[in-house]
Order: sequence, then structure tokens, then C-alpha cells
Amino acid sequence: MTRIYLLSALLGIIPISELRGAIPYAYFKEVPLFWAFLIGVLSNALVPFIGFVFFATLHTLLDKWKLYHNFFEKTIARARKKVGEKVNKYGLLGLMLFVAIPLPITGAWTGTIGAWVLGLDRKKSILFIILGVLISGIIVSTVIYTGAGIAKIFTKTVNI
Repeated sequence: MTRIYLLSALLGIIPISELRGAIPYAYFKEVPLFWAFLIGVLSNALVPFIGFVFFATLHTLLDKWKLYHNFFEKTIARARKKVGEKVNKYGLLGLMLFVAIPLPITGAWTGTIGAWVLGLDRKKSILFIILGVLISGIIVSTVIYTGAGIAKIFTKTVNI
């Protein structure tokens, strides 16, 4: 059982799966939904802390290279110009909602990258990313609970 908890936590941290992988994996390995939710949300809530440190460290190391520096500055300027208006309009609430949507290309990693690239306040960003993770965890858990309930209805009423 410890192996399942650890794998669930790992799935919650890695960018490909995040909560969309951690919670269902644990639940379908017979971990109670509450614990699957808790493992997924707590592990995914570590992402902004890990991400901000990782991106800042990697950027500091790579920024010494002129090619990287020029590419990064052009890319960041373009990104800030492209989404700057939306960030000013929706701010951290928009970041939270973006993280909260449990779809591919959304989530804590993408939210952390966006907050870091756009130079948003780190502490506030972390708080709103974690709130988004919590909402996403509720959505994923609700879908699993509802889907499992519907599946039970069909398996009891239809003898296959």
C-alpha cells in the first residue's frame, strides 16, 4: 500500500499527470477517495515551490550564455506583450482558475511557469496556484466519485 501512496504522490508532482493522474490512480488501486484526494492535492501543491526554485536556478545558470539570454529576453517580452493585458485584467484570480481546470496543458506546472515568466509576485502566486490545485482536486474527485457511482448502477442493473 505504501508503494501506491508513493506512486500517487509522484504522479501528483510530475507535469504530465498532476492531479488528473494521481487521484484516479490511487482511487482505482482501492485507496479511499478522501485519501486519494489528499495525497494528490498535497503532492501537487508542492509544484509551485519546486517550480519557482527550479526555474530561477536554471535561468541563473543559463543566462550567462549570450544566445540563451537573447532568446529568453525576446521570448519573455513577446509573452508579456501577448498576455499582459489579460494578466492585468484577471491577475491572480485568472491564474487560480487556469490551474483549477483539470485539462491537459493546465495545472500547477503551467501556472507556475506562467507566474515566473510574467514576473508575478511569488508568494501570492504560490497561494493562488495552491487554491487552484485544491479546486482542481475537488473537480477530479467529484468526477471520479460520480463516474464510479454511475458504473455501479449499470453493473448492478445489467447482468453481463
